[in-house]
Amino acid sequence: MAARKRRQKKRKGNGIRLLICGIVEILVILTLVVVIGWNKGVKDWLLSFQRPIVRNLDLSGINSPYAVLMQAQGGKIIGENNAKERIYPASMTKIMTAILAIEEVEDLERGITLTSDMVDGLYAQDATRAGFEPGETVRVIDLLYGVLLPSGAECCLALADHIAGSEEAFVDMMNKKAEKLGMDDTHFCDSTGLHDPDHYSTVEDIAVLLKYAIRNDTFREIIESPYHSTPPTNVHPDGITYYSTLFNELPDPAVTGGEILGGKTGYTSDAGLCLASYARMGDREYILVTAGAPGASGSALHVQDAVTIYNRLGEALGAAAA
Repeated sequence: MAARKRRQKKRKGNGIRLLICGIVEILVILTLVVVIGWNKGVKDWLLSFQRPIVRNLDLSGINSPYAVLMQAQGGKIIGENNAKERIYPASMTKIMTAILAIEEVEDLERGITLTSDMVDGLYAQDATRAGFEPGETVRVIDLLYGVLLPSGAECCLALADHIAGSEEAFVDMMNKKAEKLGMDDTHFCDSTGLHDPDHYSTVEDIAVLLKYAIRNDTFREIIESPYHSTPPTNVHPDGITYYSTLFNELPDPAVTGGEILGGKTGYTSDAGLCLASYARMGDREYILVTAGAPGASGSALHVQDAVTIYNRLGEALGAAAA
């Protein structure tokens, strides 16, 4: 009898130990899932439940007929005008080109030699260029600055060819990335944003793209820079200095309660003036994407719209905190 009780007690003890071990294993696995997934969407998923300080902001009275204002953390939309309507994204396309290149190229110091095929056709299309020439060997990091600051089309083509072997193959990668990010109404035909009737997006999709891109430290460092100077190359012995198309039109990034940190402009005659930007207001960041503002290249109505909305947001945040 005593021996049987000891065996029962031993089995019970073993069962408790197994139960405890099982619970510990589950906790370890859950911890690993959270840690590994933190930068792969878990953080954004948790933040999506974060209550906005300003629930809804009026975006009327601006030049751009298409606009969306989104919390960068969590992705809550707190203001929109025609956010799901199709637009031509123009050079806002280059956000995708840049972030995809950053993720695909391991060595950003590696040199790429531009060819005539990458440059010659851009003259006829009146595409914006950073200033690199055929036969010039340029570091990947300088090409990335060239994509995002002066909106250099030759930089896009050089990166696309280096990464995928052709622009067509790179564009296929862009569309697959867009699908993965949930950009459900976006289709790219090129890496530059040059007009094509089948090259389209929405301001909401571009906001989703920018929200993703600014999680990357290299992307942020580039797009927040007002200018960049390259080292000497075999064609430009003094290097090239180029400037941000956004900060050229925005000498003072300060807005009510915060500042505009960076952004990517865009323009074609079909797309109008476009801007995807983000700002820090207090301890939060917000993304604003606008498109379709009237005017020609060199006009600043899209930048004025950003200042107007961020100021309006700052005032609303101030009133909510009072």
